[in-house]
Amino acid sequence: MASKISGTDRAIPLAELAADIARRREETGINAVSRNSGTRRTESKRALLKAIEDAGGRW
Repeated sequence: MASKISGTDRAIPLAELAADIARRREETGINAVSRNSGTRRTESKRALLKAIEDAGGRW
């Protein structure tokens, strides 16, 4: 079965979406998203993240 195209009537401008998200965070008291603890990362993922960090990057 093929996927159906969304039938939304209007596009939401990015600024409007950002304002809506900020409003919802304010209402719920959520002000930061916690980082993933990384306890279930594979060795290859850990090596990749270390290489990024060693190269001066911040993931």
